[in-house]
Amino acid sequence: MSGIVRVYKRDDEGTLHFREAWYDEDYSQFVMNYGAVGHQSKTEETDVSTPEAAESLLDAFAAQCAEDGYAEIPEKEQFWVVAQFALKTREGTDRDRYLEEKATDALISHLAWRGLGTVERSEFTDYKLNIFCLCPEVNKAVNAVKVCIRGEDLDFTKLSIGAAPFNEPGNFKLKYSAKPAAGFSL
Repeated sequence: MSGIVRVYKRDDEGTLHFREAWYDEDYSQFVMNYGAVGHQSKTEETDVSTPEAAESLLDAFAAQCAEDGYAEIPEKEQFWVVAQFALKTREGTDRDRYLEEKATDALISHLAWRGLGTVERSEFTDYKLNIFCLCPEVNKAVNAVKVCIRGEDLDFTKLSIGAAPFNEPGNFKLKYSAKPAAGFSL
């Protein structure tokens, strides 16, 4: 199975829209998800009898999207948005690992259903937990991270968010901090 097809297109007003589709093997369904980036998407599911039928639907979906002017956004044109939590210990505790799991899961879902990107990885560094998200719209993604972390009650008071162009991972700029901060460092 080819996985997920995720494509984007700007309308005449400059709003970025997305479409994505995949085959959900657990439910034998072809799933389409679409909408304006940054807003809760609409989803349609279609029951399929075989993985081959789903593959055919996925190919047709990709062809229709291309015909409608949708295309993938190359990584180099996207942004790193990092949700960073201040920790009390250098390498993190069991509670911090729980936070990592809960925050990662919440961000995966929250960003995906709004076309705002993917969670790529997480890491513990000196007194910090960093969750790296690859996003097509940096400001909308920053707002979504704040909404998600606050809504899930995940240590919002310890949150900072930094962003950098994909090709400049050493050039993070502070986009949000729960506490006064001069800059952002990993």
